Amino acid sequence: MASNGTLLCIHRDPAQLSLLQEHGYELLTATTGRDGLRLFTSRVVDAIVLEYHLGLLDGAVVASEIKRVRPTIPIVMLADHLELPNAALKSVDALVTKSDGAHFLLATVHSVLNVKPTQDPGGKVGTPAPGHPQPLGGFTGRAHNFRAKASPAPNEAPFSAEGWRKIRMGTVRF
Repeated sequence: MASNGTLLCIHRDPAQLSLLQEHGYELLTATTGRDGLRLFTSRVVDAIVLEYHLGLLDGAVVASEIKRVRPTIPIVMLADHLELPNAALKSVDALVTKSDGAHFLLATVHSVLNVKPTQDPGGKVGTPAPGHPQPLGGFTGRAHNFRAKASPAPNEAPFSAEGWRKIRMGTVRF
């Protein structure tokens, strides 16, 4: 199977992310924030999957440091629940809760890697496409995306509403 890209997965139990590898992503794994940052500075990656609860160096600190070095890299935060401090969400592009399931994480990674940023007529990147609501406090809905760039026009969306439902239920096949 052809590679969909290289993901740096910073997670206490990287084996839980095996579905990403099964669907063509090359995984570089680290179990601590410190090791993850070390890998990030030494290897080229296309995106980051980052667990929020990492121990001493939590995911928010790691995400902030990654964005400081490479602001355009997509970061998907994986957390136990949605109630995280606002500071934890400033440097991430999407949030997936563990209860959303592995298929939803897979779809979210696919989305942040493949959906192009929207651009308004004034040239400002990140503006929602016409017909898409402005995110409130950064949220754009169930997909937990924090940047409008992940909200394409309906005819450019990577998955239909039915597709997202099947992904959340774990019944979709890629």
